[in-house]
Amino acid sequence: MSGRTREIVVKRGKRLEYFTIAWNSLEGLVAVIAGAIAGSISLVGFGVDSFIEVISGATLLWRMSVDADEQNRAWNERLSTRIVGVCFLALAVYVAYESVFDLIDRKAPEHSLAGIMLACVSLVVMPILSRAKKRVGSELGSAAMRADAKQTDFCVYLSAILLAGLLLNAALGWWWADPLAGLVMTAIIAKEGVQSVKGEACCAKTSAASTCP
Repeated sequence: MSGRTREIVVKRGKRLEYFTIAWNSLEGLVAVIAGAIAGSISLVGFGVDSFIEVISGATLLWRMSVDADEQNRAWNERLSTRIVGVCFLALAVYVAYESVFDLIDRKAPEHSLAGIMLACVSLVVMPILSRAKKRVGSELGSAAMRADAKQTDFCVYLSAILLAGLLLNAALGWWWADPLAGLVMTAIIAKEGVQSVKGEACCAKTSAASTCP
């Protein structure tokens, strides 16, 4: 890829990350507020995941701002991927803790129409965003961008799990569906966190090439 072509792709990637930051800031705010009102750990966890997407997006913006520095590009990839992985693991611990105690205390969340609507919209927006990020990641050979696209994929999965939990609680009165959805989210989030951290180790073995596999 020529320097000019790479610059164009980097600019496209930056636009995607700006959109990610704006969208997930709004999504996270709505989810956390709605979750706090309804007492829904799955909804709050979804909102926190959205804020982690904001961190990931900001990290990727920084990563692309220093893309021209070929000497440090691999190191920047390792740092960016590690940040994404640590955020995943921190969220997994939080959601697991809250979900377990909600089940033990038999804490029944209120119904949340706002949460249901948010999950539905997310199921439409996130797949489109993920595909665009994967294209940029492949063109740049960026492990960090691919990891960020994976996180967007997980947002799709979390949206589906969230929607199932909220609908079961609202339609059938299954209060346990919400913390159970939180525990299912935990397994998915933790797995990706571990893979992201291991991915950093893989990149660390790479020579001073411009990209990470």
